[in-house]
Amino acid sequence: MRIGELARRSGVSERALRYYEQQGLLTPERRPSGYRVYGDGDVAAVRRIRILLAAGLSTAQILEVLPCIIDDDGLLTPGCPGLVDGLTRQRDRIGEAIEELETTRANLDTIITSEQ
Repeated sequence: MRIGELARRSGVSERALRYYEQQGLLTPERRPSGYRVYGDGDVAAVRRIRILLAAGLSTAQILEVLPCIIDDDGLLTPGCPGLVDGLTRQRDRIGEAIEELETTRANLDTIITSEQ
């Protein structure tokens, strides 16, 4: 299938698919004409990429963990030793960022309410 069909089937823009290719997350076949040709498995690959992006991973991190992810109908599970540790560290970093944002919001709330 060509990029437009993959975009339609995956719900992701062609621009995003090209970006995933640039980042090494997708590796479509190239025709002599330059057209990209994707397989049916690329629809599932895009779904995994989107789930991992939504989980807060960068494309560089996804490139590293994608080969170790087992996809059981959309339920992603780690398939390599050590992957859970890395994902746990990422989750902890996100938790710290959330705490910092909550503190910032509380400071703003204090400033806003002291004005009234």
